Amino acid sequence: MKTALYASAAAVAVVAALGATGAQAQSRDQIRIVGSSTVFPYTQAVSEQFAAMTGGTAPVVESTGTGGGMQIFCGGVGVDHPDITGASRAMTESEYETCLENGVDSITEVLIGFDGLSIAHSQNGPDMDLTKAQIFQALAAEVEVDGEIVANPYTNWSEIDSSLPDMEITVFGPPPTSGTRDAFVELVMLEGCEEFEAIAALDEDAMEETCSRMRQDGPFVEAGENDNLIVQRLNADENALGIFGYSFLYENQDTLKAVAVEGVLPAPETIADASYGVSRPLFFYIKNAHRGVIPGLEEFVTEYVSEASFGPGGYLEERGLIPLSDEERDATRARVENGEHFTRYE
Repeated sequence: MKTALYASAAAVAVVAALGATGAQAQSRDQIRIVGSSTVFPYTQAVSEQFAAMTGGTAPVVESTGTGGGMQIFCGGVGVDHPDITGASRAMTESEYETCLENGVDSITEVLIGFDGLSIAHSQNGPDMDLTKAQIFQALAAEVEVDGEIVANPYTNWSEIDSSLPDMEITVFGPPPTSGTRDAFVELVMLEGCEEFEAIAALDEDAMEETCSRMRQDGPFVEAGENDNLIVQRLNADENALGIFGYSFLYENQDTLKAVAVEGVLPAPETIADASYGVSRPLFFYIKNAHRGVIPGLEEFVTEYVSEASFGPGGYLEERGLIPLSDEERDATRARVENGEHFTRYE
């Protein structure tokens, strides 16, 4: 009953937003999805399965990055706006406020599983084990040298620590709009910089700015939202490293190998038990006003949270997703079925 009422309310909302008839509101017959490049391969897999099961048209899935996806998703209600956005971090309060300002006032947050944020390079590159402090020293705009905070002088890994390879620092990573970038800053840069006394002595705002700002003098290269391009660059340069979600490492393990962080390599087991210290939750967000209006949307999200999809042994685990616990999966399915609006910022 609740689902039927939700579909009816959603149809009214979309038609009103369009200022159109019901027939016009149905003018888009494909589900449209934007968002995280990390979540993209999982959503694409569900899209392919959905099309195979239904014989219908596969959803259009665009890799726009988490921040870019949120901006597009929160742009409004109606067929000109996407139905779902993937995210490699939770929606922020400012993004939620943007949604509300544009009439996107009912959103279901769906936690799909966990991912390890991987650092990797070519199989031909040297084995590496980096601490978070060393990664910070390699990639931050400013670092501590002899007790002073200075512009990053390091151009070679062995300059940071003589035990590291004698090769130039070249790291391809995500841009500021990416949830992967946000997670990398939070889980690696902010934690790594705490090891340095002069930085730790700064006030909270100054410390966060210093720890978060990536260098722009060459060794760190913003490679856009397409993680496949990073993989291609790593295969072309055995000394370069790349930062991306575990699923891309998993899919390219024949040509890439992981860099250990604090002595632990990313793997399903180490991500699941949190011994690998660079893991994060993955989400997608549903625009509830589109449910019951955009053809196939209900069936698509039901497939996404099915046991065959995101459960243990499901086809998303085969692509590198770390499944939720039984209780968490049940709770996720209930939220999706009921169209539960998340209220974290209310």
